[in-house]
Amino acid sequence: MQTPYLPLAGRRGLILGVANEHSIAWGCAQQAYKQGAKLVFSYLNDKAKPHVAPLAERVEAPMIQCDVTHDGSLENFVQQGVAHLGGLDFALHAIAWAPAADLHGRVTDSTREGFGQATAISCHTFAELGKLCEPHMAQGGTLVTLTYLGANLAVPHYGMMGPVKAALEGMVRYMALELGPKGIRVHAVSPGPIMTRAASGIANFDQLLENARQRAPLQRLVTQEEVGALMAFLVGPGGSGMTGQTLFVDGGMHAVG
Repeated sequence: MQTPYLPLAGRRGLILGVANEHSIAWGCAQQAYKQGAKLVFSYLNDKAKPHVAPLAERVEAPMIQCDVTHDGSLENFVQQGVAHLGGLDFALHAIAWAPAADLHGRVTDSTREGFGQATAISCHTFAELGKLCEPHMAQGGTLVTLTYLGANLAVPHYGMMGPVKAALEGMVRYMALELGPKGIRVHAVSPGPIMTRAASGIANFDQLLENARQRAPLQRLVTQEEVGALMAFLVGPGGSGMTGQTLFVDGGMHAVG
């Protein structure tokens, strides 16, 4: 019997942001694993660990605690992850957070502290991750983060995360420029709305889901698996000539606004 082709066979990746089985990061991890990648997961704390552990086991991924708000935690995660994998080919950044009061209020009313916290955690940690991964990608690699249409359009109820994600997409372009000479490619993947733990904190998210379902050219929502398939493509041989892009997996919603 012919051995199936696994595009990511031998590729090694770090996955940050799996919270439970509904996480987009989990869909990405599943697709990468199915295509042959070896993975290491992060988990936030002891409260999160029981929700992440069964998923990590399903894809044979060891877990390392990582709370990006604590100095040295991200550095420790990357160092331990690379040591376990024996090298590094890609990393997925799927973490975002904003204070509830700022997230649910008007952007106009957002606090300086809240905006700073949201930007530090949701955006600047991607730059930090890139800096930490860079020495381990001497032969090139790929960094991928997650964004949303609210970075490009003013989406009702998405609030302060819109400007934060816009900053993240800008970060992607500059990191692509700076890391490209070393063969490191950088992308943002922009899924349509999916009911995740993080999304549940957005006011009237059910309405946002229904609006996307009705207005998207495909007339449906997208799945974790579809997002994961794009991520796997980007970190694999098929995406070797691409960098600095924001790629949409949203049923065409970005095309109709």
